[in-house]
Amino acid sequence: MNHPPFSFIIPVYNRPDEVDELLESLTRLRFTDFEVLVIEDGSTVPCGEVVARYGDKLPVRYFTKPNSGPGSTRNYGAERAQGDYLLILDSDCMVPPGYLDAVERELQAAPADAFGGPDRAHPSFTTIQKAINYSMTSFFTTGGIRGGKKQMDKFYPRSFNMGIRREVYRALGGFADMRFGEDIDLSIRLFKGGYRCRLFPDAWVYHKRRTGFGKFFKQVYNSGIARINLYKKYPDSLKAVHLLPALFTLGVAALLVGIPFCGYSLLPLLLYALLTLGDAAFRNRSVRVGACAVVAAFVQLTGYGAGFLYAWWRRCVLGKGEFDAFRKKFY
Repeated sequence: MNHPPFSFIIPVYNRPDEVDELLESLTRLRFTDFEVLVIEDGSTVPCGEVVARYGDKLPVRYFTKPNSGPGSTRNYGAERAQGDYLLILDSDCMVPPGYLDAVERELQAAPADAFGGPDRAHPSFTTIQKAINYSMTSFFTTGGIRGGKKQMDKFYPRSFNMGIRREVYRALGGFADMRFGEDIDLSIRLFKGGYRCRLFPDAWVYHKRRTGFGKFFKQVYNSGIARINLYKKYPDSLKAVHLLPALFTLGVAALLVGIPFCGYSLLPLLLYALLTLGDAAFRNRSVRVGACAVVAAFVQLTGYGAGFLYAWWRRCVLGKGEFDAFRKKFY
């Protein structure tokens, strides 16, 4: 029996509309030798009917399981996948028609055991979604530093757009039982195992991320917590770039405290806001997106920084044990 070279693995929790958009985008792929596995992670609003509508358009399989978070749900899908490479996407993504062509070109140019791609904002995204996308990918917010061509550290694939050879995935035991940071944990184990891992810059996806600043703050706050949990597990994984949001957060706090003593204390923050506004407005051709990007940038940096500092105090100073970034459901 011939197996497809690629298996898309999509965990989902209460997002039938987004699954519809993702599956629709998969029908437009020019490279068509793949399978799709949609795994419902204990949803109360399932997407089974949505998936069924694509039965004659895609080689798709649908599974349901009790809620356990995205990491173990991806493992569930990987155990049932047949492709040589597992392509892991978040349910709030869409792929362009040339996605698999870009993956194929990279793999033919040089072997890779694992890889990842960047993300972009789709024209249909809301203003806030475009602003959040900017903050997560811009050099001025450390997003571009951590995940782009100019990153200050080696490239660590993220689970919203990650590929890995099935044999390597199984050799590493898949994702660890973590509620957040499990993709970085897997990437660290890839490098420690001596596997070849790199960025595929043209294998990008549209990624909605969060729909509001409150949810975005919670996401990045827990990312900061996860970074300290990863540091305690892998001490050499903490790099200088990971400290920048915490330093930014402390700097913002110090400048705000200094307002009564110095009328110019807010000047650095205003300059940073203007820089962010101009760059985001230029890149998105929208002053409105630029203005929202200023808010998104401050939310991202201070949210991540606050979570990082809280976890550092709890785990490194007080010596407390590991705790989950999410105490309730992940999604």
